Amino acid sequence: MSDVAAPTPAWRARINMVVGWPLFHALYRVAVIGRDRVPRTGPVVFVANHVGFLDGPMLPGLAPRPTAVLIKREMFKGLLGRFLTFIGHIPVTRGAGDRAALMAAVSVLQAGGAVGIFPEGTRGRGDVAAVQQGAAWLAQQGGARVVPVAFLGTRATGASKGSLPRLRSRMVVEFGAPLDLVAAPGASGRERLAAATEQVRVALAEHVRESQQRHQVFLPEDDG
Repeated sequence: MSDVAAPTPAWRARINMVVGWPLFHALYRVAVIGRDRVPRTGPVVFVANHVGFLDGPMLPGLAPRPTAVLIKREMFKGLLGRFLTFIGHIPVTRGAGDRAALMAAVSVLQAGGAVGIFPEGTRGRGDVAAVQQGAAWLAQQGGARVVPVAFLGTRATGASKGSLPRLRSRMVVEFGAPLDLVAAPGASGRERLAAATEQVRVALAEHVRESQQRHQVFLPEDDG
């Protein structure tokens, strides 16, 4: 038998949305764009740029369907850790090739669910200059479509990575068009993963760049 836990029941995962949507709209001026572009059924991997602390809770809170997010393991402590586990998020050890976390995410996708991941790996400027391979691997293994998500305004230039934005700050969260990863015929598994990773990077970087121009909300000018 598999040692991977079953995906969290939908009603528990929906707590993110029930709590997150009104809370973030009460505290900030958040424009959420493109929710209608997200496939309503079938496995989806949300890939988002990572700018500030709020990106993590905002993704499942504002997505149009229940989403399990891979979150750094350090957050899973005490009451917060138990709550994150209860609503379906997945602890991951960064930079360690955490197979248990990846397989837990694959199980969500294979059940037709949605997973969120920040492929840059850590908070920074959010311009998606480089990404890790986990997002592409999950999409390949889970047979999932990839939806890019742009976070804008969640950290101001000069603010620390762990800080919260000022109340009523203007923010944009834009969901892009779904992407089907294409494998070159005859390529090896390693080559297919490398190509898919670059597809993810280019699609997300372009989406973030275009979102900035559309909404005139820009990334911070530093890495935090």
